[in-house]
Amino acid sequence: MSTASTLGARYRDALPQLDKTLFLTDGGLETTLIFHDGLDLPHFASYALLEDSEGIATLRRYFERYVEIARECGVGIVLETPTWRASADWGERLGHTPEQLAELNRRAVTLLETMRDEHETHTTPIVISGNLGPRGDGYVIGDAMTVAEATDYHATQIRTFAAAPVDLVTALTMNYVEEAIGIVRAAREAGLPVVIGFTVETDGRLPSGQPLAEAIEQVDAETEGAPAYFMVNCAHPTHFEGVLEADARWTERIRGLRANASRMSHAELDEAEELDDGNPEELAGEYVALRAALPQLSVIGGCCGTDHRHVEAMSRAWPTGT
Repeated sequence: MSTASTLGARYRDALPQLDKTLFLTDGGLETTLIFHDGLDLPHFASYALLEDSEGIATLRRYFERYVEIARECGVGIVLETPTWRASADWGERLGHTPEQLAELNRRAVTLLETMRDEHETHTTPIVISGNLGPRGDGYVIGDAMTVAEATDYHATQIRTFAAAPVDLVTALTMNYVEEAIGIVRAAREAGLPVVIGFTVETDGRLPSGQPLAEAIEQVDAETEGAPAYFMVNCAHPTHFEGVLEADARWTERIRGLRANASRMSHAELDEAEELDDGNPEELAGEYVALRAALPQLSVIGGCCGTDHRHVEAMSRAWPTGT
């Protein structure tokens, strides 16, 4: 048995999505709030809504749509805290002290715990994930950290999640491998399962230029296979389907997918003034088509431009009994 499968067995009770039973997750939180709900989110920081009761109610309504879809389909759901920007550098940009930032991270977990208490059923287990984002921009690397620097930077938010507590932490839109490895090491030190979500450009490579396969293999090699699983997010399926290798060990490590609705590149998305929400049914069909190359895929949701329509279409299109 490989190190990765051993760790998977260790996490199985806490992470029912490892049983390859379908779990949903949400769509593009920030793009939904900005383009559909008309909210102003400086720096894409949805966590700031946790500062008052009105903002918390807005987030609750957002997540309840997805919980209802999961309940109607009789499948599980992974709820990600709205904390993609709730780390130190972004908090400082938004004027939050470290103490305020920690409190907002805790409020995010409390919100989802309350929803779990209200909505979880035997057929719809709810898993709570503490969501981490990159220290820098999700699309552009900027000042890359060493592994040690990344471990130190992300440890504060991860320790807050561990004390809250959450079931796992998930790092989304990772664009270079050293930051991902640092997050894995910080999560291990905190005793939390961790999922790494890499983003890729239209050529299927990370923004760093590293092939997706090499990035996953390097994280596993340098952390003794510690991630519970990997995810691809913030890219359209057509951007990476060509690099997937059926029956390869690294593709079997991918259990999660949160794709963009748009086929545009990251650079084009950055310049776009209108939301490209694609076609929900078409995107759902592309997810199903990826199952041959991603045999362990069990957690599906969306990223930029997607909303509850896309996730509902995915749940309808997904073969029953898997």
